[in-house]
Amino acid sequence: MYLYNSATHKKEEFVPRDPSLVKMYTCGPTVYHYAHIGNLRSYIMEDVLEKFLRWEGYPVKRVMNITDVGHLASDADTGEDKMLKGARREHKTVMEIAKFYTDAFFADCADLNIKTPDVVEPATRCIDEYIAIITRLLEKGYAYQAGGNVYFDTSRLERYYIFNDHDEEDLAVGVRESVEEDGNKRNKADFVLWFTKSKFEDQALKWDSPWGVGYPGWHIECSGISIKHLGEYLDIHCGGIDNAFPHHTNEIAQSEAYLGHPWCRYWMHVHHLNTSDGKMSKSKGEFLTVSLLKEKGYDPLAYRFFCLQSHYRKALVFSWENLDNAAGAYRKLIDRIAALRPADGPVDQGAVEEAKARFDKAVGNDLNTSMGITALYDALKVKTNDATKLAILDSFDQVLSLSLLPKAAAVRAEQEKVKAVQAQGGYTVTGEGDPDIDALVRARGEAKKAKNFAEADRIREELKQQGIEITDVPGGAVWKRI
Repeated sequence: MYLYNSATHKKEEFVPRDPSLVKMYTCGPTVYHYAHIGNLRSYIMEDVLEKFLRWEGYPVKRVMNITDVGHLASDADTGEDKMLKGARREHKTVMEIAKFYTDAFFADCADLNIKTPDVVEPATRCIDEYIAIITRLLEKGYAYQAGGNVYFDTSRLERYYIFNDHDEEDLAVGVRESVEEDGNKRNKADFVLWFTKSKFEDQALKWDSPWGVGYPGWHIECSGISIKHLGEYLDIHCGGIDNAFPHHTNEIAQSEAYLGHPWCRYWMHVHHLNTSDGKMSKSKGEFLTVSLLKEKGYDPLAYRFFCLQSHYRKALVFSWENLDNAAGAYRKLIDRIAALRPADGPVDQGAVEEAKARFDKAVGNDLNTSMGITALYDALKVKTNDATKLAILDSFDQVLSLSLLPKAAAVRAEQEKVKAVQAQGGYTVTGEGDPDIDALVRARGEAKKAKNFAEADRIREELKQQGIEITDVPGGAVWKRI
């Protein structure tokens, strides 16, 4: 497999330090609000990477943090803690907010077929690990105390800016224009390892430390959690492109200063999901969630399909029209798979292996999921029996996780049910799996049968107002959202 390494700015062959276990770390969510679908694009692509590595035969241990303390509003070292902000917004405790939105995040992941990492660690559980790292950094001269806080001294490094080169004179103090300069810092790029009560007096979560009662900076948590669960060497670190600086840059600085050797070999960054107004962001107020997609009648896996159609290193533009196109293509793909006959065997293992080799080459070229989607259509065209095609598709879907075969089986079952009802002269409703809409369509059919055309027209109009189009067919009706 070849993967673009953000640290070297080139595509490299993936060679794990120890082939018996690939160590993978994923930056997790800050659980102060729902994840928006732009956030979830990163997790979808990281999920595909993990599953592709497993598909290739690598054992993988993937670790992810849950940020429930220390992530300040500026993404640098200033502003209010996002968790405290969420607690105030909803009049709950920080821990209540963390529990609610952690559960919501994993519910969204389940809807999107995103596998839960092997280890999920909330930041608040690793305070001792952070204190040990910070203590060692102070002893080695990589950190200093000032104004009650502990800072990392970036001037001690030969190279600080790993992912991009910066002119020190032009470098902004933070990552946004609104960030004010911290007068305690010796250098503009220095960052906080530990805050004490001298700052943010209303911080909800505080712990004892050698430097006073306080709480960890955001950047230290990923280093501490990764080293705790994956050891001193990491194969792949993943995250959104907006994490590259300052978060991942600071992770590298503090981890390698603490360990005394290179830490992570490969860095993977997923680019933004944009709207017509620019990058999707919670700070803009309204934002799109998986729950909203479901409320509008979309299968969350149609959004996963939409993401997989594009390469992870390209910004992806979201619009309802684009999502509609992806949802339509996804449904048609499932219908084509549903038309295959599972009993049409036996499976030609030679043909399966040939198809897997092509898929491996395509997706293994920097996680090219768009070519992976193309491979699904190619599998349908292979000159072989249906059982072999289904075996090929099943193998590919172990990586893409679009639930193709289960959904196709459900379509087949529904088709058989319709045929059985029609054979008995009954009225069938075929739609998109919404029981409430099915009931209204069936009520309309009963009204027509009773020659109550006014009621039938009323129901049709009610459905039309909900964006439902009905087509009468022999023995029933078919509905769809428009």
